Parts: sequence; structure tokens; C-alpha cells
Amino acid sequence: MTPTASVNERIQLAVKGVQGSTCDTELAKGPWEFDKGMAEYGPGASSEDHIPLGAPVQAQIPAEYRAASDEVLQERIRAAKATLGDDVVILGHFYQRDEIVQHADYLGDSFQLAVAAKGHPNAKAIVFCGVHFMAETADVLSNDDQAVILPNLAAGCSMADMADSASVEECWKQLTEIYGTEPNAEGKVPVIPVTYMNSSAALKAFCGRNGGIVCTSSNAATVLEWAFERAERVLFFPDQHLGRNTALAMGIALEQMPLWWGRKALGGNDEQQLRDAKVILWNGFCSVHKRFNVGQIEKARQDYPGVRVIVHPECPMDVVQAADEYGSTDYIRRAVEGATEPSVFAIGTEVNMVQRLAAQYPQHTIFCLDPVICPCSTMYRIHPAYLAWVLEELVKGNVVNQIVVDQAVQADAKVALERMLAALPK
Repeated sequence: MTPTASVNERIQLAVKGVQGSTCDTELAKGPWEFDKGMAEYGPGASSEDHIPLGAPVQAQIPAEYRAASDEVLQERIRAAKATLGDDVVILGHFYQRDEIVQHADYLGDSFQLAVAAKGHPNAKAIVFCGVHFMAETADVLSNDDQAVILPNLAAGCSMADMADSASVEECWKQLTEIYGTEPNAEGKVPVIPVTYMNSSAALKAFCGRNGGIVCTSSNAATVLEWAFERAERVLFFPDQHLGRNTALAMGIALEQMPLWWGRKALGGNDEQQLRDAKVILWNGFCSVHKRFNVGQIEKARQDYPGVRVIVHPECPMDVVQAADEYGSTDYIRRAVEGATEPSVFAIGTEVNMVQRLAAQYPQHTIFCLDPVICPCSTMYRIHPAYLAWVLEELVKGNVVNQIVVDQAVQADAKVALERMLAALPK
């Protein structure tokens, strides 16, 4: 298989039995096959995760887009972009399929795209090729007269859905009943909330109201340092692995990081555990990064002595500890970019990004730790057909799939997001 083949092309070959394997043969179909009124994440790494009632559903797009070839769709996207000019900016996440990334004006991780969304005040529309929480963030940070568009409304995030407002509010109520709310002699409050970017605007607003902050995988350590300057403890949600790996690297002991299970009294802990805690971790996770394991790292080292293993901090703790390095998607990109001699990289993150790095840096041997092709279910819902549709509707003067965050939620969420943007990654 040539390293220039896209993930979509590799999936098509795997389904035909030509080469490789995929976690779900349904990935070979167009996402509109799943836009039939039933809320589901779709095939891919999150297919077995529970999706909450009321999750956004994408209505069927016109048949002309569903029936069009990839070549026709690419040409229509290019033509629409040329017509719209500076009135539209397209943001693309690293995990998007190649067929989408080629049209992005800006490619990056969630931190970089949040900055990009804020940095284009003159664009009439921001088309966010990512997932729902990212588009919400763009709406919060952009101007009121700008429209933020998500090409497929069903592109959610199973991790973000693992922490809902009601459960977090109940957790906060129980914690403040134990800790109180008064600062200690050093002026630190008993607990402060930190939410990962992979969360709803409502939970970002919760942090804004309660003195908290948002973090990304790029600046998680900086954010935790910020939080501990102000509080004795941190409530970190929704990704337990990012919280645990970051706190552990800061010298916080595992026994000081109890796991909070939503809908259980005291999150399944006793009061003393919570009093002794430094970081209370929510029981959430990313299904993409949960697929990586130590056995895959051991096999990579056996097959390629001297291999450089880099994984994302959303991976489980034992995987992070077995790797040579860990870091955000942009950290991984920069690590490969900075390698001056031909090297072998085994990477533990979403396969679209890994495959793209392999194509961009053919002097290196670059492969995904997981040999099974299994992209993020929801990132993969952004297909060229949806991008062509939303852009051509803009050409007609119609705004479709607009993401609008309630003004009251925006105000509080922006407080927490501005704190995040000020906490620059180290």
C-alpha cells in the first residue's frame, strides 16, 4: 500500500479484501446511510458508545450530493470556495479525512482552531470541519454577525457526551457539601473545575461561572498549574486519561486521583478519599485512543528496533508510560517534522493524521500503532458531499447547519475559554 493512499482508499480496499483490515465495513459507505432519523455515532471507533437522547441528527442532504463522484464533489467545493472568497473560512481538524483537509484554510488541533476561529472577524461564515463541541467553541469566540457552520450535524463526540450538565452539577453539589466554598489561609478555594475542550458549551459555561477554565491536550499542564495556584483541588472532566497522565507527570500520586462515576453517590468514593484528593477525574474517555495498548508498542519495538513511539495523552496511563513520548496532535506533528534523519515512528493517535504524516514525510517510516483501520466515528461523518452542500448553499445566500450557542451560555463559556487561550502551551 502506497503511503499516499488516504484512509478512505485504504478502507475501500480492506472491505474488498484486497489489503488490510478495518474495524467496521460500514465505514466504506457514505455517512448519509446513517442520517435516517436515528441518532448514532456511526461506524468507527465510537460505534459502541452510548449516545444520549436528543443528540443532533443530520437530515438527508439532496440526492445530487450523495450520488456525485469524489472528483465531481472536489470540483464543486473548489468552485464554491472561489466564488465565496474571503467571505468564508474553512477550519479543518487534524483528524479529518484527506478529502476534506485539502480544502481547509487552516488545519490544526482544537487549541489552534479556537485561535483561528477568533482570528477571522471579517469572514461572514466559518465552516468548521470538526465535531460539534468545536463548532460551539467557534461560535462563542467569533463575532455575533458571523455564522458558524458544521457540515454534518451528527458529527458529535462520544467523550464530550460522557459528561452532561446535570451530572456535573450534581457532582459539584456533592463536592461543595464536603469541602465548603471558603478559601484557605493561602486564599485558595477548596476545588476548581477544569473541563477539556471536548465538552459542551454548557459545561464550559459551568467552568466560567465557578472560577474554572478550559484546557486542550496542548496546554493541559499549564492549565493545571493555573488551577493549583487558585485551588487545593481540581475537578477534571470529561477525559480521565488526559487528566491522570498530566497530573501524574506533575508529581501527583495516583491515590490522590479518585475516579468519579456519574450518578453514584460521591461518585463511587468515600468522603475521606475525596478529602485526600488533588484531582477528581471524571469517568470519560476517547474511544479512538482507548484502542491503543502496550502489546502494540511491544510489537512495534520487536519489528522495528530503535522505533520512536509517540502517543496522545488521551491514551490509557500504561500506554503513555510504555511510549517514548506523549503529546498533543500538534506535538506529534512537530516531532515528525523536526526529525532530521530518516526514522521509524509508531504513533498512537487517530489514523487519518498518522496516514497524512506518512504521506508528507516519505523519508521516514511512519505507522499507526493499531494495525486495524478505525477512524474517529464522528470526525469521519464530515464527508465532501456535506462540505459541497453547505458551501453551495452559502453561494445561494442560504446558511444551513448553523451552530448557535445561547447568549447566556456564551457569556460564561467565553470567560473559561479566554482563560484557556491565555494559558499558552509550554
